[in-house]
Amino acid sequence: MTPLLTQAALPFSEATFALTLALLMLAPLAIAGVALINAGLGRSRSAAQSLLGNVAILAVTAMVFALIGATWVGAAGGAGHTFQLAGQSWNWLGAAPLLLGGFSSALPQTQLALCFEFLAVALAAMLPWGSGADRWRLTAGCAAAAVMAAIVFPLVAHWIWGGGWLAQLGVNFGLGAGFLDGGGAATVNVLGGLSALAVVWIAGPRKGKFPKEGLSTALPGHNAVYVLFGCLLALVGWLAWNVAGAVLWLHAPLSALPVTAVNTLLSASGAIMATFTVTHIRFGKPDASLCANGWMAGLVASSACAGLVTPLEAIFTGVVAGIITPLLVELLELALSIDDPSGAITVHAAGGLWGLLAVGVFAPQAGQLVAQLVGISALLGLVLPVVYLLFWLLNRVLPFRVDPDGERIGMDLHELGGGAYPEFVIHRDESYR
Repeated sequence: MTPLLTQAALPFSEATFALTLALLMLAPLAIAGVALINAGLGRSRSAAQSLLGNVAILAVTAMVFALIGATWVGAAGGAGHTFQLAGQSWNWLGAAPLLLGGFSSALPQTQLALCFEFLAVALAAMLPWGSGADRWRLTAGCAAAAVMAAIVFPLVAHWIWGGGWLAQLGVNFGLGAGFLDGGGAATVNVLGGLSALAVVWIAGPRKGKFPKEGLSTALPGHNAVYVLFGCLLALVGWLAWNVAGAVLWLHAPLSALPVTAVNTLLSASGAIMATFTVTHIRFGKPDASLCANGWMAGLVASSACAGLVTPLEAIFTGVVAGIITPLLVELLELALSIDDPSGAITVHAAGGLWGLLAVGVFAPQAGQLVAQLVGISALLGLVLPVVYLLFWLLNRVLPFRVDPDGERIGMDLHELGGGAYPEFVIHRDESYR
């Protein structure tokens, strides 16, 4: 395991500040890659609405997080809302100045951390948008993104990055270095994947996905080129994301950053080769969309462990993620009737959980595995019910699902008045006859 961890961040040098800022300028390519994947895995008659939704969600989360959410995240070592339990102080919510007050005069680390969080909340909110493709209304998707930016993301980010109770598990209970999440596997990917699960439960499957006889009908993504090109864009963004996260959240020295970048690539590479092999064995030929999902699952797992493991351990982490991905996609569809076009539940929720667990498995510190398990339990036992409840209430006010006629003609025509591919004839599905 790479020895990157310290209990407190050292003052930033000018070189570290410049490098981290440059990396944050590249990190939005991860957002662009996910947006293309979301669009490519949906139907052609909803492609424009999908991409517009991703852009709109980015804008909504930025504004809401600046106005409300950043206050609740706070900063490690800063003020927070606490309560006493079992002789310990539990820091559960930040207390930063309102409306980004004092941002320009804050410490360089704090400024860069906030920039990172602006990107993180946008990506987390985009993941459920992809899972609700072809039936989720644009206004409802933006409203859900606002809820995530104002309430859910700030809560989780403070627990993990803002000096909250999960980060303090090491200090308060001797559990390793506390819950570790250098690249946002929990704060971004698991949170987004669990939010996607809540959306799928509330909105239901697409028309024709699960016929009355109980079988699952294949509704393949309309553009594999978008999906695969999105994977390449995401790689660049993820490299920047994980290295910047290692500096900001793991306090890594500059000499440790190259191995973080290498581990990111190795995890994704191991994952796609594993998925390639599994789909080739099961179907006789590799499946492009599942291989793309495997690649992304490897990147997601690396968000947890890239700065904390050796290259060989990174490959193993990716291989496991790549094996799990196609099998879990099939399980969710056939056994649980979950219709997730973008695969966010499998890729981001399951892949992120595995990466977080791998950190504990490979950590040399005593108690680190327990700390990771506590964090995973909090995500599943606390965050998922809160997200589901908030989305369920929002759905009562602003219904998520489009009406049947809108789903039949496609989200582009219904919500935007025009299709993404006007020169092509869009045929209706057999299920609507």
